[in-house]
Amino acid sequence: MKTVTIKQLEIGVGAPKIIVPIVGKNEAELIDEALFLQKIDFDVLEWRVDHFTQVDNILAVKQVAKKITDLLPNKPLLFTFRTANEGGVKPWPLSSYIQLNKDMACSGLVDLIDVEAFIGDDYVEDIIDIAHNNQIFIVASNHDFEKTPPKSEIINRLKKMQDLGADIPKIAVMPQTTDDVLTLLAATTEMNEKYAIKPIVTMSMAGLGVISRIAGTTFGSAMTFGAAKNASAPGQLDVNQLRYILDALYLNHR
Repeated sequence: MKTVTIKQLEIGVGAPKIIVPIVGKNEAELIDEALFLQKIDFDVLEWRVDHFTQVDNILAVKQVAKKITDLLPNKPLLFTFRTANEGGVKPWPLSSYIQLNKDMACSGLVDLIDVEAFIGDDYVEDIIDIAHNNQIFIVASNHDFEKTPPKSEIINRLKKMQDLGADIPKIAVMPQTTDDVLTLLAATTEMNEKYAIKPIVTMSMAGLGVISRIAGTTFGSAMTFGAAKNASAPGQLDVNQLRYILDALYLNHR
């Protein structure tokens, strides 16, 4: 009940699946990153399209998405425009953000789309409906780069994403103390054991929260992020180191 399968990758069972972001500013940089990743052991590719200087040209976005997919045809492609409000690099009007995600939801060129969960319920549900009609999965996300909310608030946000129809609810928070990391892990456990009907993804960011990136599955988080050439958020481990650690931790679960 709690798994999602995309391109034969079953998310929500076994070791956490590794997502690797690419953050190139132009087509040449993105192709270079994709070629580099052909030699890397990971599970899901995330295109952080807010780094792409031609993001306002939907034809260019689609062309690059096609080229990336052709280079890594067996890796699910997660399409993510991260807004400036949630840690992205480009301020952009909400209307443009919504239209971009709708266009990609209709394109058939990506496997998953990240939608920020609190841009407005109607907007989120509209994008989810379009994506699902085109057999594309939705990661609903929320990022707090300032603090770690109380456990109940973390759980409520994840439940809200699930209620909106997301296939994979995701939350990332910033710890100020080790207790904050424990709060995130406790919230993950409670959400996973009591409320989740889909895989969930949680993480505590920066150096203090690294343990959540490598041991999250023990508490109920189904995916984690590793960096290849470039990290997209604070605290991401090198993907090769991450795979080594996960193989050791989850020897019998991969």
